[in-house]
Amino acid sequence: QVQLVESGGGLVQPGGSLRLSCAASGIIFSRYYMAWYRQPPGKQRELVAGITSGGTTNYADSVRGRFTISRDNSKNTMYLQMNSLKPEDTAVYYCNAANCCRGQGTQVTVSS
Repeated sequence: QVQLVESGGGLVQPGGSLRLSCAASGIIFSRYYMAWYRQPPGKQRELVAGITSGGTTNYADSVRGRFTISRDNSKNTMYLQMNSLKPEDTAVYYCNAANCCRGQGTQVTVSS
């Protein structure tokens, strides 16, 4: 059974940090291009960052320099370190394995 499970979301003040994790099971994790997407309230889902099996990364312009995507293939886990958070980063964040599957999402709320 394929599962992607996100964790690490929550409420944080502007300027704060959070680290999201995505634990994968039921897939050969190391073979997949992995990505984080987010869906802000009332808006469409958008790509936040992606990482190839070899570790090459790409970022949305809105998060470049503030967010860092990484993966640990030995732990079947992907991460998203989010720094200098802004209210506009508020969204449900989803973990995605290309052409496979997506997690249920974790809520990130940036508010004072």
